[in-house]
Amino acid sequence: MASDLLQQLQAGPGVPGHIAVIMDGNGRWARQRGLPRHAGHREGMKAVREAVEGSIKAGIDILTLFAFSTENWQRPASEISALMALLEAYARKEKEELRRQGVEVRVLGELDRLAPDTRRAIDGIMETTEGGEALRLNLMISYSGREEILRAVRALATEAAEGRRKPEEIDHKVFEKALFTGGIPDPDLLIRTSGELRISNFMLWQLAYTEIHIPPVLWPDFTRQDLFAAVLDYQKRERRFGRVAAS
Repeated sequence: MASDLLQQLQAGPGVPGHIAVIMDGNGRWARQRGLPRHAGHREGMKAVREAVEGSIKAGIDILTLFAFSTENWQRPASEISALMALLEAYARKEKEELRRQGVEVRVLGELDRLAPDTRRAIDGIMETTEGGEALRLNLMISYSGREEILRAVRALATEAAEGRRKPEEIDHKVFEKALFTGGIPDPDLLIRTSGELRISNFMLWQLAYTEIHIPPVLWPDFTRQDLFAAVLDYQKRERRFGRVAAS
């Protein structure tokens, strides 16, 4: 039961402050049921609600969801259109409920690639939920870890070339501020659903010392119970960040 797992994690040594999720398995979920891929994406929206509400219950500060990668632009036009329509519908339908729950939504990625209607919907959910203090929800859209790093490198190189910054001043903190996630703590826990063992070009800089949990559940079937189980698994880990534990 989810309530039992919640009680166990609340009695544990502390929850991750920031959880990132690669929401994988929508296509397989649909295929197993003889449905088109967009049906899996639509069902996955219910799992987003479960993850958000479960994070609030568990006391998570930040939840980051990998919603659409830059590589996804190469998918069939019909699937991209369905995904964007779902994103717009989610933004318009959920923004008032998210505001009521105290969720602040931020959308990160190459947003200039989005269609005007999609961009307006995204701007609307960010404006409506601004200031929410129960949970920070990051939606990564049109996002690529490698492109994010290249974008930051180009920006800092330009500053150096124009004499606005000395190269020797560029350290970890300066570089991190140039990323889409500037000012956001690195994830403590990464969840990748569907059992796939890869990070798919997601938050390559930020995941350096993140704990990883890979459940077999497909994303549309993901519930807050799965989230709580991931947190319980995290609580069993010893995070050393490259150091050796004291003997």
